This record gives sequence, structure tokens and C-alpha cells, in this order.
Amino acid sequence: MPLPARPVTMWAERCDGRNGLTGAPFRHKIVAMTSRISHTTVDAIDAYAQSVWWSEVLDFIDDPDDPNEPGHELCPIMSRDRSQVLLFITVPDGQKKLKNRLHFDLRPVDGTRDEEVERLLALGASQVGDFRRPDGRGWITLTDREGNEFCVLPPDQATSNPIS
Repeated sequence: MPLPARPVTMWAERCDGRNGLTGAPFRHKIVAMTSRISHTTVDAIDAYAQSVWWSEVLDFIDDPDDPNEPGHELCPIMSRDRSQVLLFITVPDGQKKLKNRLHFDLRPVDGTRDEEVERLLALGASQVGDFRRPDGRGWITLTDREGNEFCVLPPDQATSNPIS
């Protein structure tokens, strides 16, 4: 059950410290709180190169007031309407060894899944898995230039199923 949007007063009996109740009420306010995702951060061997590559993939842009440059350790890119932000952070080579536990699932905006995969392969992605189904659903798993996995789904088909 979600918490109310405004503070509420709850009543309870006060404990006397000896496992007994005094019967004295006290007020306790609970305020409903939530979080939202500010941006997605991706560890990278070369944050700048990754920001350039993913900008091409997603048609994202640099912050015009602080453009990314070679050698920058923090390289944010954003959607043109600034509603989505990816932040690439350079980490030492030795810290970038494990399989990603989080990855992007992309849906083509223009064209088919297969056309988008061809475009991404031409940009330097590598294909590592093919999970297409005969009915047209499913996905293809690719990696970016640093080996980070991501998937390409079919174009949006007005479904609530994230993997169709």
C-alpha cells in the first residue's frame, strides 16, 4: 500500500521502558517519499570514446555548455530533449573485468530490428547472441566497442511486454 502524499499523524501507546504501556499517545509524522532515476552511469575504459559511439547509436548530444573532449574522465550525453542522460566514467582497466549486470534494451525508432542491427554493426558493434523467434519477436544481443552487452528488440508494437 503506497504511503499518502502528505504527512499523516499516527497514534500509538508510549512504552514506559519496562515492557509496559503508559497509555500516553504520541504523534509521529510520516512523509511519503520517492526517488527517480537521474541518469544512467556506465563504467568505461575510455569515457570519451564511449560517449561518442553511444551518441551515434542513440542520436544523443553533448551538453552544449560543457562538451566532452578526449581525455575527459566524465562524459555525459543526453537525448535532444534532455529527458535522458547517460554518463560515461573512465575507470582503471583492472576494474572493468566482470560481465555487466545491467544493460540497455534498444527499440528501433526508424526501420526494423534487423536494419538497426546492421547499422550498429557498421558503427563497430559485435553480435554475440541471436534470440529472434519465428513470429518476429525476440532480440539480438550485441556488444559495444568495450564489450558492454546491449540488446536490440523489434520496433515498438504497442505492447506492454518488454521483451516482445
